[in-house]
Amino acid sequence: MSAVDADLSGFLRPTGEAGQSRLELMVTGARCAGCLNKIEKGVAAMPAVSRARLNLSTGKLLVIFDGPGADPAAVMHRVEDLGYAARLYDPAAVEQDYEREGRRLTLALGVAGFGVLNVMMFTVPAWAGLFGQELQPATREVMYWFAALIATPCSLYAGMPFFKSAWASLRRGKANMDVPITIGVLLTLGISYYETFRGGRHAYFDAAITLIFLLLIGRYLDHKLRARARGAARDLLSLQTTIARRLDGAGFERGVPIAQVAVGDRLAVAPGDRIPVDGVIESGESELDNALISGETLPVAVGPAMKVHAGALNISGRLVIRAEAEVQDSTLAEIARLMEAGAQSKSAYVRLADKAAALYVPTVHSVAAATFIGGLLLGLGAHEALMRAAAILIVTCPCALGLAVPAVQVTASGRLFRAGVLVKSGAALERLAGVDHVVFDKTGVLTEGRPQLLAPVPGALALAARLARASRHPLARSLALAAGPGVAADAVTETAGQGLEGMIDGRTARLGRAGFVGVEGHDGLETELWFAIAGEAPVVFRFADTLRPDAAETVSRLNAMGLGVEILSGDVAPAVETAARATGVERWRAGMTPLQKAEAIRRLTESGHKVLMVGDGLNDAAALAGAYASMAPGAAVDASQNAADLVFDGRSLGAVDLAIRTARAARSRALENFAFSALYNVVAVPVAVFGLVNPFVAAIAMSSSSLIVTLNALRMNWVGRNEGTAA
Repeated sequence: MSAVDADLSGFLRPTGEAGQSRLELMVTGARCAGCLNKIEKGVAAMPAVSRARLNLSTGKLLVIFDGPGADPAAVMHRVEDLGYAARLYDPAAVEQDYEREGRRLTLALGVAGFGVLNVMMFTVPAWAGLFGQELQPATREVMYWFAALIATPCSLYAGMPFFKSAWASLRRGKANMDVPITIGVLLTLGISYYETFRGGRHAYFDAAITLIFLLLIGRYLDHKLRARARGAARDLLSLQTTIARRLDGAGFERGVPIAQVAVGDRLAVAPGDRIPVDGVIESGESELDNALISGETLPVAVGPAMKVHAGALNISGRLVIRAEAEVQDSTLAEIARLMEAGAQSKSAYVRLADKAAALYVPTVHSVAAATFIGGLLLGLGAHEALMRAAAILIVTCPCALGLAVPAVQVTASGRLFRAGVLVKSGAALERLAGVDHVVFDKTGVLTEGRPQLLAPVPGALALAARLARASRHPLARSLALAAGPGVAADAVTETAGQGLEGMIDGRTARLGRAGFVGVEGHDGLETELWFAIAGEAPVVFRFADTLRPDAAETVSRLNAMGLGVEILSGDVAPAVETAARATGVERWRAGMTPLQKAEAIRRLTESGHKVLMVGDGLNDAAALAGAYASMAPGAAVDASQNAADLVFDGRSLGAVDLAIRTARAARSRALENFAFSALYNVVAVPVAVFGLVNPFVAAIAMSSSSLIVTLNALRMNWVGRNEGTAA
């Protein structure tokens, strides 16, 4: 009995909403926005199904059921009826499928490359006839047969990804871009064999395998980009600890897998550990580093009855918390779900090439068929009619159409890479060109992201650093870094939320808050440390997270381009206000949680804005994934880098301005290429219909159109030289 025929009700999970349940399936064979829409609409139309959401990057189909009529097997049947494979979602199986597909594409690409290099040994001598060095017919025929011996098996094997996709599309009554590619390759091989059999002068074995080789390069890169996109949520969840210390009734600690933690469990969190799940502190005091969660510059003092979130780092004191959520419902898990939803919305982006292909495929094939039938009716003969039909398919082979956008994207991506910006997908450039609003995180984006010591007192610095070297507190680390290498104090103890005490050369010394070191009547600031040693007056060390040198200039350039700019930060209001005033940003919000940031991005999108989000913290990951386009500095956490469309080296915030200008120029070049491709086909098709070109000339024309499109894309390099930093 297959999985589809079995009772799968045990795989339903509650959603938290009354009467609702969820099912996760793995769908294979879906590659484009058309596939996504067809599956989602087909499943959503089923009884008891509330909604269906497919993520093309991961292949995960999430189905939400309303009421008791949930039938997972029926959903799987429906997906298979639509022409796709479906099975229960298994992350391990997903990884295996992606690795298997990667190996197949790599092998196919290698075979195609071998075929291209070796078939030329036999076809190049045949080309010599174009230059007055005609081969004898018998020699030319031998050369063509050797070319066929190499090109045929290589083309049939390496072209299998396109052939299978085309067949699956035709079975569903559709025609995707792989259909004309498949027909063009097979027809080229067929005509080449026909011409070789009859001793003709022209065969096109090299054209068939070369076309497959070039297209496989794009297919392989697309596979790698999908694999990278899938890693975003996985990297985020990897920040969650795998073991929790659960307390039993007698107060003894026992390590358990985090998946076994239930709501109400009492958990111990030692200094240096991360909070395993969302909860409330029952006992203990400490400081939490929420930099990855909220983006706050400095640690936050916590105590009994305060809420804590999964992923926060416990710095100084032991805590006992009561779990309020299971691991799958934690803050980190919710952020991961938001990231996945954001990636899904991006995959629904319909590229202009797909729209052109929807019109191209039926039109060209209809014209070719009409030319063949019309030729027979007009008495041209089967051979001549076939040659004209073949010339149409070859001269209009969608190489130029297929290269129109990728050629520009590769050139623009290369130019940005040399400027320190990594573009993770071609679609990112398309979206970036259309943004009209830029949202910055503060810490680590507009600022350097680390507290820096201001105006140190040299003598006191060396002594205070001996205490600071024994702490993980960010301010203590900054102080120790400013002092340089050295020894630590003796007998150092740390009081949670207060500071450090130890012995330096036989004298008692303290480093921390003003009250802790004995300074009365002073309201301690979060951006200062006080140091006192027996026999000497207390000394204060102040810190600040400084702005990037070009932050204000970058904001000014973005405003000059007509873009709105605002700041969304998890940091405290005074720090955000200071940064906003220094950079000239009028709109800013502080103290925002990750979910609030994602919600703010969603509201901006609903109001009609196309938002570029620039962030670096874990608290920015969901907002990065939900924005229309996104960028992250190279120092960002892995989850944020994977969620972002572009990653810049972080040395200069001007990379944001440069990337937008380059994306806009790339959009112009792509539209020019589309216009040329359309004009080329308007001219080429009538010429082929009236028999003014044979398949050989058609192949040259097709190659020339691809070359022109590529050369136009290369103009991106010259535009940058003429316009300085503009693209």
